[in-house]
Amino acid sequence: MIWPGDGIGEAIAEATHILISVPPDTGGDPVCRALGHLMASADKLVWVGYLSTTAVYGDRAGGWVNEEDRLLPSTRRGMARVRAEADWQALDLPLHIFRLAGIYGPGRGPLWQLQAGRKTRQVVREGQIFNRIHVADIASALRASMSCPKPGMVCNVADDYPCAPEEVADFAASLLGMDPLPRIAFAEADLSPVAKSFYAEAKRVSNRRLKRELGFRLRYPDYRSGLRSLLSPSRPQ
Repeated sequence: MIWPGDGIGEAIAEATHILISVPPDTGGDPVCRALGHLMASADKLVWVGYLSTTAVYGDRAGGWVNEEDRLLPSTRRGMARVRAEADWQALDLPLHIFRLAGIYGPGRGPLWQLQAGRKTRQVVREGQIFNRIHVADIASALRASMSCPKPGMVCNVADDYPCAPEEVADFAASLLGMDPLPRIAFAEADLSPVAKSFYAEAKRVSNRRLKRELGFRLRYPDYRSGLRSLLSPSRPQ
C-alpha cells in the first residue's frame, strides 16, 4: 500500500522529475490515488513520466498503430492501463506517457529463458506479431525526454522490427548454440491467463514519434543487435 508519509510529501514538493512505473490495480492507478494530489500541488515539477504499455491498442490483426489511434484494449491488462493513463491525464501535471513494447535485456527475455531452462518449447500462432524494446533503450528514451520536456506527450517506445515470436526464439537459440525449440500450436498449448493475453493481440507499433519528436536513435533497433549485445561483455547494455 502506498501512503504519503515518511517524508514522501516533502520529497515530492522538492522534486523536478518523477517517474511512475507501478502497475495499476483493479481500482486504477494506486500511485495516482495516494500521491496524485501531492504531485498536482508541487510547483517545482517540470517532468512526470508514466510507464504504460502498448496493450492499450488491443488487437489490430498485425496492422500498424501509432499514438493517434483509438485505444481498443482487449485484455484486462490493457484496460487497466487505459484507466491508469486517464487517471494521470486528469491531473494538472507536466505528464509524459510512454507506451512500452515487450521488454528484454539482462536477466529477462529469450536468452535468459533458454539459459535458465524456463522455455522448452515455442508457441506458434499464425499471424502473431510481437513488439519489443531493449531496457537500455527505454532508459535512454526517458533521459532524452527529461532533457527536453514536452508536457502532454504520449510516445510509443518500441524498436524498428516487430515480428513473430518464433523468429526471435530461433535466433536466441542459435546464439547459444542450441537447436530451435520444438513448436506447439497456440490452440494446443497450456498457457497461463497472462501468457494467453499476450497472444490475444497482434500489431505493429510505430516508433516514429519517438524518433521525430525526441530526436532519439535506438541503440538496439532490432532483436538481433539487442540479443547479441547481451552475449558480448565488451558492448554496453
